[in-house]
Amino acid sequence: MFPHLQNLILNTDSYKASHWLQYPPGTDATFFYVESRGGLYDRTVFFGLQAILKGWLAHPVTHADVDEAREFFAAHGEPFNEAGWRHVVDVHGGRLPMRIRAVAEGSVVPTHQALVTIESTDPRAAWVPSYVETLLLRLWYPVTVATLSWQVKRCIATFLDKTSDDPAGQLPFKLHDFGARGVSSAESAALGGMAHLVNFRGTDTVQGVLAAQAFYGEPMAGYSIPAAEHSTITSWGREGEAEAYRNMLRQFASPGSLVAVVSDSYDIFHAIREHWGKTLRDEVIASGATLVVRPDSGDPVEVVHQCVTLLDEAFGHTVNRKRYKVLNHVRVIQGDGVNPQSIRAILERITGAGYAADNIAFGMGGALLQKVDRDTQKFALKCSAARIDGRWVEVFKAPVTDAGKFSQRGRLTLTRHREYGTWKTVSIPDGVARAEDMTLDAGWEHAMETVWEDGRLLKDQAFADVRARADL
Repeated sequence: MFPHLQNLILNTDSYKASHWLQYPPGTDATFFYVESRGGLYDRTVFFGLQAILKGWLAHPVTHADVDEAREFFAAHGEPFNEAGWRHVVDVHGGRLPMRIRAVAEGSVVPTHQALVTIESTDPRAAWVPSYVETLLLRLWYPVTVATLSWQVKRCIATFLDKTSDDPAGQLPFKLHDFGARGVSSAESAALGGMAHLVNFRGTDTVQGVLAAQAFYGEPMAGYSIPAAEHSTITSWGREGEAEAYRNMLRQFASPGSLVAVVSDSYDIFHAIREHWGKTLRDEVIASGATLVVRPDSGDPVEVVHQCVTLLDEAFGHTVNRKRYKVLNHVRVIQGDGVNPQSIRAILERITGAGYAADNIAFGMGGALLQKVDRDTQKFALKCSAARIDGRWVEVFKAPVTDAGKFSQRGRLTLTRHREYGTWKTVSIPDGVARAEDMTLDAGWEHAMETVWEDGRLLKDQAFADVRARADL
């Protein structure tokens, strides 16, 4: 769609074009790291680096790319390192000379720990890691969405454990991704939708499923069901509302199936009492399907509670082993006004009224894929070391106006304690060339491995393994 945006050299901030001239003379290596400096949650689910690497860095830079970038920056007002980029093309075949180490994807890591390190591997290209900061730091997005989704999963799991006879079987489909139309681009839908699928199996974001196929080899990461929208109901007219609902049953209802029908185009309470609860009640039961009623307006907590109560009056319930009510033949899905706070409030209300969490599922759109930013988890990519005149020196920032922006110093790696599962970022000692060669204290193990080096993926992680690491 935007062919000029595929040039890796132009996938950066404007001022990056001048930074190769700004390092101290004698600088022939640099070292950077990525961390969450805190934020809304105290830990993050690491995910999405492999997609960024495959999607962008796997494509070698060409002389044509260099030509285009040279012309652009000349007109744009920035200097351009043409000789440096020609060197990358001629000597490295267009593959960027740098090494990337990272924690395994799906790992749940406390904030303030190094998640990724990036280091240059060619003394003539020490500027490369800084140049791709803009691209690599976009990692914040899939990590933040995966983290948000994971936190919601924890919340729902708590209520299922308390009220459901089958919490493990229920949980994977309790949060459905409705966010495709609410994001800023197809790429956001792909990365964010895929990040949600680390934790759940339900989605309407096709791009996310396709991204999991393309970047993590997952044949089918998510599933959906037939569902009505307002236009497919209101096109029958108000007088034909019940017939529109009947058509949904005729088209999609069969034993064991799920059929979702938005039912508040006019009056959700009338729709449940009269249409679903009387006119169509016997047809719903006879179909053998589970009808999922979707309210789509009003106060989510109050409306869901009323809907569940009215459906109970119409279809009845059974009482499970934990003494909570489970509706017969019907369920509710709430997709309007859904966010982590409203999900908890809805679950507190209905379980407090004696209904199992089995009765409700959620669809989250903009709050899942769009209402996040880099500051949600305060992500940063910073330089922590540089080799100048043959000696590694610590590089860091410590602004007196904001201690929260202090950066770590030295060449870094992440370790994990085998017994206690705690994480610790440590410095690589002088004289040790590579992080994996350093000796760790007793009980500690390396938590990072080299995933990318000099333009090649060294560790191809499967989506199933990512999910297993992130599992509660």
